[in-house]
Amino acid sequence: MAAFHLLGSLPLSDCVKLCHRLVDGLCGQQPPRREDYSSIWTLQQWLELLNSLTTLFCEAVGHKLSNEKVLARLCDAGSGPAEAVLSVLRARQAEIHRALQDRTHFISSATLQDFDWQLGLALSSDKISSLHTPLLSLSLDVQEKGVLRSVAIEMNQEELAALISSLEAANKVVMQLK
Repeated sequence: MAAFHLLGSLPLSDCVKLCHRLVDGLCGQQPPRREDYSSIWTLQQWLELLNSLTTLFCEAVGHKLSNEKVLARLCDAGSGPAEAVLSVLRARQAEIHRALQDRTHFISSATLQDFDWQLGLALSSDKISSLHTPLLSLSLDVQEKGVLRSVAIEMNQEELAALISSLEAANKVVMQLK
């Protein structure tokens, strides 16, 4: 279920700012920071809202949804936040489209079959649990020599950033080879 009703907790100017930062993140720039909204939403609410907005932006641009269909999906947000989201979507539609094309091209050239991820907090000891360290659990289904195998990876924020950098570098090399 979409979490658009959570947008009602923000002033309209902050709603617009959040949506622009979300599009920045989709386009490979600095995404919105959880810390900026931690006093408004829980981590679960934050993740649900980001997922809902990201899905909406990608589907609206990818499927060329009309303004009416976008507003219908945002009906739980209320008219002010819905119009704010729509205005950002339309203003940055071309950028989102380019980002989706880049992702589609990258994914179509990979042998990754499927993936799943979960975000949690490290709770293995009293000291670590008090740090509230977010961890990403990433499960990849990789086809190698015709055999499909699963790979499970758990990483912290720094390890995730290193993985993303490595994947971006690999993508650049692949692009140069074409």
